[in-house]
This record gives sequence, C-alpha cells and structure tokens, in this order.
Amino acid sequence: MTLPSTTSDRAPCTTPDRAPCTTVNGVGGYLPERIVTNDELASRIDTSDAWIRERTGITQRHIASPHETATFMGEQAARRALDAAGVGPDAVDAIIVGTSTPDQGFPATAVAIQGALGVTRGFAFDLSAACSGFVYGVSIADAMIRAGQCHGVLVIGTEVYSRILNWQDRGTCVLFGDGAGAVFLRANTEHADRGIISTHIHADGRYGDILYIDGATGQTAKPQHLVMNGREVFRHAVGKLAGAVDEALAANHLTHNDIDWLVPHQANLRIIDAMGKRLNLRPEQVVITVDRHANTSAASIPLALDEAVRDGRIQPGHLILIEALGGGLTWGSALIRF
Repeated sequence: MTLPSTTSDRAPCTTPDRAPCTTVNGVGGYLPERIVTNDELASRIDTSDAWIRERTGITQRHIASPHETATFMGEQAARRALDAAGVGPDAVDAIIVGTSTPDQGFPATAVAIQGALGVTRGFAFDLSAACSGFVYGVSIADAMIRAGQCHGVLVIGTEVYSRILNWQDRGTCVLFGDGAGAVFLRANTEHADRGIISTHIHADGRYGDILYIDGATGQTAKPQHLVMNGREVFRHAVGKLAGAVDEALAANHLTHNDIDWLVPHQANLRIIDAMGKRLNLRPEQVVITVDRHANTSAASIPLALDEAVRDGRIQPGHLILIEALGGGLTWGSALIRF
C-alpha cells in the first residue's frame, strides 16, 4: 500500500553533505485463490482442526494452482508494491528475491520477474536463506542503497511450499502455505528520521540438520521434501530471535517501549506470542497472519506488512520491528521507521 514518497523517481542517491538512507515506499502481496482449511486436510490425513489450531494457531492456508508459480506470484506482489509507491518499472534498479522454492535451478526467479515486469536495466538475483530470506534481502538492499549502487530496489519473498511438502506427514504439511510479498525500497536523502534504521543477520550451519529440504533440484531429480525437527526449531527460535531483537534495540539505543509494531515471521503462533511477551507488547501490537496464511516462509513478513499497511494499522512515523528464523539456521531482525 502507498507510503509517502520522499524523492523523485530518479533523485540522486547521494548529496555532498548527506548519505542516503532507505525508505519503504510501497508494499504489495499476492495469495493464491485456493484456500485449504484444516478440516479439508483432516479428510485426507490423520489430523484434526483442533490438533492443528492448538499446536500452531493455523486455521487455513492458500495453495497455489499450477499457473501460480514463484515467478507469477512474485510478479503480482511486485506490481502491487510499485503501484502503491506510484512508480513504474523504470524506477527499479535491482530485484532481490528470497525463495526456497524457485521455479528452476536457473535462471533465477528474480531474473524471470524482472523480465515479466518489463525492467530492462539493473540487476536481479535470488538468495537462499529459507524463512529469513526477506530479512536478508532487506539488509542487502539497504546496504546497496546506502553505498550508492542503486536508487530503487524491489525485495520480494515468494514461495510455493506446497510443491515440496510430504502430504502424508502431518507434522509438516499442515504448517505451510503459498504466497508472495514485496516491498519497494528507495534512496532518501531528505528525511533522515524515516526508513531502515538497522539490520542484523546471522547464520549457524551447525544446526542445518533440524530444518532442511531433502532432495535435489530439477523436475527429473529426486522429489524434494521438507524435513523438520519441530521441537529443536522451536527451542532455537525463541532464543535466537530474542537475541536478534535485543541486538537491534541496543544498537540504536532504543527500548521495547519504542516499538509500535512487531511484524514477525509467521511460523507458529506460540513462537509469535513468546516474542510479543518478551517485548512487553500488547497483543494488538503484534501483526498476525499465520492463522490464515500458515507459514509462507520468505513471503510471510512482506505479506503481513502489506496487510497491516493496507488496513491502516501501520502509519507513517511508526517504528516497526521485523524478525525471522529459518533453515540453515539463519535468522535476523530489522528496525524500520515507516
């Protein structure tokens, strides 16, 4: 949805006396048309609506149809973000896509989206950080904008997890959904009090075996299935996310009371509730979409941002904290003044 524009389409990235900061000028999202409820899943596998709700908070998820590929959904979300920012493809210098479910090994999904949008310059690439992909993408885009390498960057999370799930494994297949979200970031030299304040990203490969995709890439290769040790993921999630949140606040001399909104990765309602309580936030200060979207991996934070901006909760001047943890393990946080 639209956020105040702070520069012209082709404003200089730097001025002699001020380095640029990075503002969020538009957000957009896309969810597949098909909705699958818990009851529908319970008709196929040994589970129930009550079992899923109690452990995850999820009531339904969106599942992609054959035409709703990672590229298609990412393009739709990107178009909506550009429309919200009031700019066209000529404002885009770079496209960064976080995805664990690309349509092909290569070309990158970002390059395919670049072509679909009609962006004829700049660069595009995918990054693989699982559910942390959007936070990683925002961090990279912010660094590039501050360095003067680009003016306008689309950061997209797009996932089709329904195509890598073992639909007989009730411990994982009930957790995930499909979708895409995007933000359009722009260099800003006029309003130093707005934009991305700081980002903090981490990884620890010692824990790669608790959440991963088992299988090779390619349609003729071994089928890919997501594998997860839910107990271990939960144990690491709360501690590592709390550390990333404290790191972001300490780096900017802020406290929990300064946060207006927590927009977390939407993996599990228990994890989200634990983080909200740790930050002493009221429940209404935490943006929750996991109940309706399930876990859309790298798409979950931009989808939640899109919803909260669109319905008027997030307003200019609000301080937003985003955080995520994913397979790798990867994790990170960012503070953004809208």
